[in-house]
Amino acid sequence: MLRQSLRKRVEYAFALCVVGLSVAWGLAFYAAIRFSEDRVLVNQLQRAAGNYPDLTTSLRGYDDPASLPEALREWAQAGPDEGLYEFVAEEFHVAVVPADNARGRAFVVFDVAGIEAASSEDWWWLLVITGVVGVLGALGFGLGVLVMRRAVAPVVQLADVVAGIDLEHLSAGDHKLIEASRFGTDEVGVLAGAIEKTLERISAFVVRERDFTGSASHELRTPITVITGSIELLEQSDLSAEDVKAVDRIRRATLEMKSTIEMFLCIAREADDGLYGEQFLVAPLVSRAVDQQRYLLNGKRVEVEVESLATPVVRGHPQAFLIAVTNLVRNAFEQTPGGHGPITVLLKEHELLVTNRLRVDDVGRLTPADSSSNGHGLGLGIVQRLCERNGWEFSLQVDEAHVTASLSW
Repeated sequence: MLRQSLRKRVEYAFALCVVGLSVAWGLAFYAAIRFSEDRVLVNQLQRAAGNYPDLTTSLRGYDDPASLPEALREWAQAGPDEGLYEFVAEEFHVAVVPADNARGRAFVVFDVAGIEAASSEDWWWLLVITGVVGVLGALGFGLGVLVMRRAVAPVVQLADVVAGIDLEHLSAGDHKLIEASRFGTDEVGVLAGAIEKTLERISAFVVRERDFTGSASHELRTPITVITGSIELLEQSDLSAEDVKAVDRIRRATLEMKSTIEMFLCIAREADDGLYGEQFLVAPLVSRAVDQQRYLLNGKRVEVEVESLATPVVRGHPQAFLIAVTNLVRNAFEQTPGGHGPITVLLKEHELLVTNRLRVDDVGRLTPADSSSNGHGLGLGIVQRLCERNGWEFSLQVDEAHVTASLSW
């Protein structure tokens, strides 16, 4: 069965609330009027019964002002205009009407003594009316909340379903949680269908990404492994000095290519089997990164000072951390001019600092933005992305002659 559109449901809900409150207020006013009428008649009857058998009427007519009750004579002799007058203290209601007499005026006096409520009763009735108004207001508010909740219930249901999906770790079947068919064909159904299709596309992308990174990891690492094995065989051969240098260049290029492949695969993976929550020691990875990049200092006569003030344990992806540290160390080794050391690697409880000197040409000119790119074309933007994925923080500070890269957790 097709549902009404969300707009129609809200309109009907609002109309229902208005009609319900209008009926309630109308019945309340009608009851108040009928009660007032009955009360006036009852008071008049009780007053007449109290004077039985001398029945007098509270409503009398007068042609001569002198015959009016004493409290009204002076006022009547002043010649008031036609109309209705009320004398609260004297408890009289007077109507001045035209008449065929010498003055052309007649007076109709209604003695309300004993008929109108006393002041104390007025306060009680005010409290009763206030209570009735409060009850009707509370009922109207409750009715409005109930009706509006029923009107927007599909929206709330859809929001609860979407809130239950972990958008940071989407799986292949998360789009099935929406079940857009449950929301009909109205605006909510259209929105649910769009969300379901979007999540389905994202889930399919996650599957393709996982398949691609898995295949790419195997297909790209296999040639690197073959090249590395061939280099080891060549190193065992009787090579000339020139051949040794060539093999050494091939080995370094292979290591850099391997690091680059691992870096891009690590960034490309949306999910990595929970490795982003693994705990690992920092010091061994820092030592490994420094040892892997020492060849960049060959012939530069630059010392590397590695100092550990603590033995921190970090939560995250260990391979991502190694890639980030390797980038920082490689940048420091490449940017430091020959004979202008030392390069310091300082390990603290919650921070890793890598400091190196700048080239003479770069002093006073290099900025942190300029330092975000290196000769490999990868840049420190890679480090920044890895840190964001793992909840770490990366910063770069440049002074007159030094660059300090900070990785904190």
